[in-house]
This record gives sequence, structure tokens and C-alpha cells, in this order.
Amino acid sequence: MTEIASPSAILGRVLAASLLALQRVRSPRPVHPHGVALSGTLRFTTQGSVSGLPFLDDPPTSQIAVTARVSRSIGLPLPLPDVLGLALRLPVPSGFADVLLASTGFGMPSRFWLAVHRSPSRARFTSFFPYKSDRGPVLLAARTIGPTDLPAEPTALAQALETTTWRLHLYHATPSGRWHPFAVLELGRTPGPVDTTDRYDPIRHPLPGRTTYAWTRRLRQRSYAEIQEERS
Repeated sequence: MTEIASPSAILGRVLAASLLALQRVRSPRPVHPHGVALSGTLRFTTQGSVSGLPFLDDPPTSQIAVTARVSRSIGLPLPLPDVLGLALRLPVPSGFADVLLASTGFGMPSRFWLAVHRSPSRARFTSFFPYKSDRGPVLLAARTIGPTDLPAEPTALAQALETTTWRLHLYHATPSGRWHPFAVLELGRTPGPVDTTDRYDPIRHPLPGRTTYAWTRRLRQRSYAEIQEERS
């Protein structure tokens, strides 16, 4: 008897095939081809709302060092706007965890719509896919505190962040609930190559605990794994 694949597994195969095809004409990154490597700190703030994610609800007592990458998703030429991505790598007891955020709306239902921007300062970033918590699905988000006029072009953005710090609030929310701030993220650069070869993968490197849904793994894992294999 033939096993019927789930819709998320089917969509995962379609997504993987599409990205592999795109990678053959845009290597090594089929999406988010141009970005800026960043580093900085994450400081958890006192907040009264419980997310259900252990890493947020029982956070480190001191600030932690993080690395990050901000990028243009489709790679459209400037001055056209693009969907922006913000990838974060956080230290956790098992090593590190990756969090991927994309520019979307901040309201409901716009937090589930990708949105194009020219400047990362004006973007609202969300995890788009929910995390699995003890209290149900949880979204993560980031929004700029300052500066409000960061440039869009990667080299110019890298140069700007050598002399200024990009400060953002991090939030959590239920899929239809209000956003609750839980941390302040500060990012900058030291002189060096603009981009990084690091690959951020929230499926292989999730937040601590059982924080991913099976359907999100089926949807995303195949494309992540096949692109990595193709690069190898």
C-alpha cells in the first residue's frame, strides 16, 4: 500500500527542487545571495509575559555574544526594494542555535506576508514559521531601535556598521497576539570581508527543547539538506 505524503512534505520537495534549480544559475546561494556579516551582543530584558520557550523564559543572566547576517533575499538590483533577511546565531548549552527572520508586516495577518524594503532600519523581521512551545505556537520578531537610516547596499551597510551600532528589540507573540519585547540586540562590524560563508540552519540547529513542529521540518529540511549536499 502506497504511503500518501503529507502536504508539507510535498511542498518541501517542490521547494527543494526549485532552490536546487536556482542554485545552478546562482551559486553558491540560490537565495539571500548578497549579505553582510555582523557580530554583537544579545541582552535579555525583564519582561512579564511568558513565551513557553525555555531559552526565552529562563535566559542567561548576562549578555551573550552573537553572530548575524543581514541580506537581500531575492537579490534584486538596487535601488529596487527586496525581501530582507536577518539570520542570528546564538550560543546554547549544546553549541549554538540559528534563528532566521524575514521582513514581513507586524500586524495580523500581515506578519505572515513577506514585505519588501530598501533599508533594514525600516523592516520588521519575523520568524514567519512558528516555534513550538509549552503554550502553543510562538513567533519571534525584531524591530530596529536605531539608527533609522541604514543604507541598503551591502558594502555601504558594512561600512556604516563599522562606526555605528544597529540596535533592535526582539519580541515574541502568539500567531495572532500582541508582541512582547524580551531582549535587545546590538550588532556591528569590524573591518574585514563584507560577507560570510557560514550557513544558518534553524532545522539542524534549533533553539533548545522540542521547539520545532514536524510540519515545518518536513517543509524546510529537504531543501536545506539538498542545497548543502549540492554545494559539497
